[in-house]
Amino acid sequence: MLHIIQNDPEVPPGTIGEHLTVPYVVCHLYNGCQLPRLADISALIVLGGAMGANDEQSHPFLADLKKLISTIVGSGIPYLGICLGGQLLAAVLGAKVASKRWEERGNLDVSLTDEGGRDPLFSGICRKFGTFQWHHDSFDIPEEGILLASSPACPNQAFRVGESAWGLQFHPEVTERIIRDWCAWEHSTSVKTEEFVTAFSRAADAYRATARRLLQNFLQIS
Repeated sequence: MLHIIQNDPEVPPGTIGEHLTVPYVVCHLYNGCQLPRLADISALIVLGGAMGANDEQSHPFLADLKKLISTIVGSGIPYLGICLGGQLLAAVLGAKVASKRWEERGNLDVSLTDEGGRDPLFSGICRKFGTFQWHHDSFDIPEEGILLASSPACPNQAFRVGESAWGLQFHPEVTERIIRDWCAWEHSTSVKTEEFVTAFSRAADAYRATARRLLQNFLQIS
């Protein structure tokens, strides 16, 4: 079965559930949910969170999650990491995850690399497409990884490792409710809430179409 790991109560699956056509289970890891057994996982999606990929001391569950991700990748089980989920994938493969580097907030375009244009996860997605970004941290590309997407503000937006593991820096799953919740985290963003929401609303249909195609592609791979 497809499993979704939610690391933070305010970083839910969002629109992902709308686009999935297979049964799935959400594990609320922040609330003490036990990680699924490897034998029960047909594919794994790991969501974002306000914590960092190296914050095991303050969020001990991250250590076990990293072990699971490493095993998933080694087993060839399809994996999709979103924001923190992508950073965790990079970290378990030995790549640097840096804080307060290449930070992004709001609606920003991302461009596929030549490899990204040929990658099955991005099949049918425009070479330049709109995304919603919300991150302090960013990942380096693992030594064995392939850069798939980039942006002027954050050159590492997506990568693949092997044939079935992807890390994304951007958020394809957001909704207006999620954006409002994230804006409330800091004063600097709370005063821009309506600005972020208005820009998102203008592009919401395109975001949903991109997210739908990306999830459909992932399911086909799975």
